[in-house]
Amino acid sequence: MTTPEHERARSPLDRLWAGWRTAYMDEVTADGNAGLSAEQGSVFTRILRAIDAGDLTDEAAYLIHRGDHAFAILNAYPYGTGHLLVMPYREVGALEELTGEESADVWRLVNESVHAIKAAYRPEGVNVGFNLGRAAGAGVPTHVHGHVLPRWDADSNFMTTIAEARVLPEPLSVTWEKLRAAWPT
Repeated sequence: MTTPEHERARSPLDRLWAGWRTAYMDEVTADGNAGLSAEQGSVFTRILRAIDAGDLTDEAAYLIHRGDHAFAILNAYPYGTGHLLVMPYREVGALEELTGEESADVWRLVNESVHAIKAAYRPEGVNVGFNLGRAAGAGVPTHVHGHVLPRWDADSNFMTTIAEARVLPEPLSVTWEKLRAAWPT
Protein backbone atom coordinates (compact mmCIF):
# COMPACT_ATOMS: atom_id res chain seq x y z
CA MET A 1 0.00 0.00 0.00
CA THR A 2 1.41 3.39 -0.92
CA THR A 3 1.30 6.48 1.24
CA PRO A 4 -0.89 9.26 -0.19
CA GLU A 5 1.06 12.31 -1.37
CA HIS A 6 -0.39 14.61 1.30
CA GLU A 7 0.68 12.22 4.10
CA ARG A 8 4.21 11.58 2.87
CA ALA A 9 6.98 13.28 4.86
CA ARG A 10 8.56 16.19 3.00
CA SER A 11 12.26 16.58 2.46
CA PRO A 12 14.10 19.63 1.11
CA LEU A 13 14.71 17.75 -2.13
CA ASP A 14 11.00 17.57 -2.92
CA ARG A 15 10.99 21.11 -4.26
CA LEU A 16 14.38 21.68 -5.82
CA TRP A 17 13.94 22.68 -9.44
CA ALA A 18 14.77 25.45 -11.84
CA GLY A 19 11.50 25.60 -13.73
CA TRP A 20 12.21 29.13 -14.93
CA ARG A 21 14.84 27.63 -17.24
CA THR A 22 12.20 25.84 -19.32
CA ALA A 23 11.40 28.88 -21.45
CA TYR A 24 15.11 29.43 -22.14
CA MET A 25 15.73 25.79 -23.00
CA ASP A 26 12.69 25.67 -25.28
CA GLU A 27 13.97 28.80 -27.03
CA VAL A 28 17.51 27.56 -27.65
CA THR A 29 16.66 23.98 -28.59
CA ALA A 30 13.42 24.26 -30.59
CA ASP A 31 13.63 23.82 -34.35
CA GLY A 32 12.43 26.83 -36.26
CA ASN A 33 12.16 29.09 -33.23
CA ALA A 34 12.88 32.68 -34.23
CA GLY A 35 14.06 31.39 -37.59
CA LEU A 36 16.79 29.30 -35.97
CA SER A 37 17.02 25.54 -36.33
CA ALA A 38 19.24 22.79 -35.01
CA GLU A 39 21.04 22.83 -38.38
CA GLN A 40 22.17 26.37 -37.61
CA GLY A 41 23.96 25.19 -34.49
CA SER A 42 23.66 25.52 -30.75
CA VAL A 43 22.92 28.83 -29.09
CA PHE A 44 26.67 29.14 -28.48
CA THR A 45 27.54 28.53 -32.14
CA ARG A 46 24.95 31.13 -33.17
CA ILE A 47 26.38 33.66 -30.69
CA LEU A 48 29.89 33.13 -32.08
CA ARG A 49 28.60 33.44 -35.63
CA ALA A 50 26.84 36.74 -34.76
CA ILE A 51 30.05 38.10 -33.18
CA ASP A 52 32.14 37.06 -36.19
CA ALA A 53 29.61 38.74 -38.52
CA GLY A 54 29.80 41.97 -36.53
CA ASP A 55 26.15 41.74 -35.45
CA LEU A 56 27.10 41.28 -31.80
CA THR A 57 30.05 42.43 -29.69
CA ASP A 58 31.92 40.36 -27.10
CA GLU A 59 30.47 42.68 -24.46
CA ALA A 60 26.88 42.33 -25.68
CA ALA A 61 27.27 38.54 -25.79
CA TYR A 62 29.10 38.53 -22.41
CA LEU A 63 32.04 36.69 -23.97
CA ILE A 64 34.78 36.97 -21.33
CA HIS A 65 37.85 35.49 -23.01
CA ARG A 66 38.90 33.84 -26.27
CA GLY A 67 41.52 31.12 -26.37
CA ASP A 68 42.97 29.44 -29.44
CA HIS A 69 40.42 26.60 -29.44
CA ALA A 70 37.95 27.53 -26.69
CA PHE A 71 36.26 30.49 -25.04
CA ALA A 72 34.68 31.58 -21.74
CA ILE A 73 31.29 33.28 -21.67
CA LEU A 74 28.90 34.30 -18.92
CA ASN A 75 25.89 32.08 -18.38
CA ALA A 76 22.87 34.17 -19.47
CA TYR A 77 20.78 32.38 -16.81
CA PRO A 78 23.28 32.03 -13.96
CA TYR A 79 22.83 30.05 -10.78
CA GLY A 80 24.75 32.85 -9.08
CA THR A 81 26.86 35.91 -9.83
CA GLY A 82 30.03 35.08 -11.76
CA HIS A 83 28.70 31.88 -13.38
CA LEU A 84 30.90 31.20 -16.43
CA LEU A 85 30.69 28.63 -19.20
CA VAL A 86 33.84 27.31 -20.89
CA MET A 87 33.65 25.45 -24.20
CA PRO A 88 35.38 24.77 -27.49
CA TYR A 89 34.58 26.89 -30.52
CA ARG A 90 33.77 23.72 -32.42
CA GLU A 91 30.36 22.31 -31.57
CA VAL A 92 30.70 18.76 -30.27
CA GLY A 93 28.50 16.96 -27.78
CA ALA A 94 31.05 14.88 -25.87
CA LEU A 95 34.42 15.38 -24.22
CA GLU A 96 35.87 12.42 -26.09
CA GLU A 97 35.13 14.19 -29.38
CA LEU A 98 37.51 17.06 -28.52
CA THR A 99 40.92 17.18 -30.15
CA GLY A 100 43.95 17.28 -27.87
CA GLU A 101 44.35 21.01 -28.54
CA GLU A 102 40.68 21.74 -27.80
CA SER A 103 40.77 19.70 -24.60
CA ALA A 104 43.94 21.44 -23.40
CA ASP A 105 42.50 24.88 -24.18
CA VAL A 106 39.17 24.11 -22.46
CA TRP A 107 41.00 22.99 -19.32
CA ARG A 108 43.35 26.00 -19.43
CA LEU A 109 40.34 28.34 -19.62
CA VAL A 110 38.60 26.49 -16.77
CA ASN A 111 41.74 27.09 -14.69
CA GLU A 112 41.91 30.76 -15.73
CA SER A 113 38.18 31.14 -14.98
CA VAL A 114 38.77 29.91 -11.43
CA HIS A 115 41.60 32.44 -11.03
CA ALA A 116 39.44 35.29 -12.39
CA ILE A 117 36.47 34.37 -10.20
CA LYS A 118 38.65 34.19 -7.09
CA ALA A 119 40.27 37.54 -7.88
CA ALA A 120 36.99 39.31 -8.72
CA TYR A 121 34.70 37.85 -6.04
CA ARG A 122 36.81 36.29 -3.27
CA PRO A 123 34.41 33.32 -2.92
CA GLU A 124 34.65 30.69 -0.19
CA GLY A 125 34.60 27.96 -2.84
CA VAL A 126 34.24 27.34 -6.57
CA ASN A 127 32.16 24.74 -8.43
CA VAL A 128 33.53 23.31 -11.68
CA GLY A 129 31.47 20.79 -13.58
CA PHE A 130 30.35 19.36 -16.91
CA ASN A 131 26.88 17.90 -17.53
CA LEU A 132 27.50 15.47 -20.37
CA GLY A 133 24.32 14.54 -22.24
CA ARG A 134 20.68 15.45 -21.75
CA ALA A 135 20.19 12.75 -19.10
CA ALA A 136 23.02 14.30 -17.07
CA GLY A 137 21.34 17.71 -17.12
CA ALA A 138 23.04 19.31 -20.12
CA GLY A 139 20.83 22.16 -21.27
CA VAL A 140 22.63 22.35 -24.62
CA PRO A 141 23.83 18.75 -25.11
CA THR A 142 25.18 19.32 -28.62
CA HIS A 143 27.87 21.77 -27.46
CA VAL A 144 29.91 20.43 -24.55
CA HIS A 145 30.56 23.13 -21.95
CA GLY A 146 31.84 23.37 -18.41
CA HIS A 147 30.34 25.47 -15.64
CA VAL A 148 32.60 27.50 -13.34
CA LEU A 149 30.92 29.45 -10.56
CA PRO A 150 31.82 31.01 -7.23
CA ARG A 151 30.17 29.71 -4.07
CA TRP A 152 29.69 31.06 -0.57
CA ASP A 153 28.50 29.33 2.57
CA ALA A 154 25.42 31.56 2.64
CA ASP A 155 24.40 31.21 -1.02
CA SER A 156 21.75 28.65 -0.08
CA ASN A 157 19.88 31.25 1.94
CA PHE A 158 16.19 31.67 2.64
CA MET A 159 15.50 33.25 -0.76
CA THR A 160 16.65 30.10 -2.52
CA THR A 161 15.24 27.70 0.04
CA ILE A 162 11.88 29.30 0.85
CA ALA A 163 11.08 31.69 -1.96
CA GLU A 164 12.57 29.53 -4.74
CA ALA A 165 14.37 32.60 -6.11
CA ARG A 166 17.97 33.58 -6.74
CA VAL A 167 19.21 37.03 -5.83
CA LEU A 168 21.86 38.33 -8.21
CA PRO A 169 23.32 41.53 -6.76
CA GLU A 170 24.68 42.89 -10.04
CA PRO A 171 23.69 42.89 -13.71
CA LEU A 172 25.57 40.66 -16.16
CA SER A 173 27.27 43.72 -17.66
CA VAL A 174 28.98 44.47 -14.33
CA THR A 175 29.94 40.81 -13.89
CA TRP A 176 31.42 40.87 -17.42
CA GLU A 177 33.52 43.95 -16.59
CA LYS A 178 34.79 42.47 -13.31
CA LEU A 179 35.78 39.13 -14.80
CA ARG A 180 37.40 40.66 -17.89
CA ALA A 181 39.47 42.91 -15.63
CA ALA A 182 40.42 39.98 -13.38
CA TRP A 183 41.32 37.57 -16.22
CA PRO A 184 44.88 36.27 -15.62
CA THR A 185 46.50 37.10 -18.96
